[in-house]
Amino acid sequence: MLILLDIDGVMVPAKSWKRPEFLNDGFYAFSSESTSALQKIISETSASILLTTSHKSKYTVQEWNNIFKFRGINVQNINCLPENVDFLNRKDEIMKWFNLSLDLPDFIIIDDDKSLNSLPIFIKNKLIQTSASIGLTYNIAIEALQLIKNETNRFA
Repeated sequence: MLILLDIDGVMVPAKSWKRPEFLNDGFYAFSSESTSALQKIISETSASILLTTSHKSKYTVQEWNNIFKFRGINVQNINCLPENVDFLNRKDEIMKWFNLSLDLPDFIIIDDDKSLNSLPIFIKNKLIQTSASIGLTYNIAIEALQLIKNETNRFA
């Protein structure tokens, strides 16, 4: 299972009235609720992460592994979408990834980006959309786990 994961509005709630906290590694602190929720999903599914965030090209895969580990998220495999040199919106970036993937794994998308509402229905059905100001929560993690279970059972 693969989680296409955004950071802003998912792991770091976007609160316009509050400046985000940075940790010693120079990256945003993840909310404790989002951290727990993502770890629950990963622990129960052994999911890997494919970062879709606009920050994805600012760090190497090893640096991303360290960022997640430093925040208490134990994930076996982190990768990133390619750098967005064409300045595509998130929906088009995901569609490009989808269309270029030869061996497409089961996946879900966890993101707050509203452009994803115009994904083709067979991909939009894999979308768990967060509220940007709240981020990933326990209830959303339960929803994601149910979606993963349904995806897995579809091919069993």
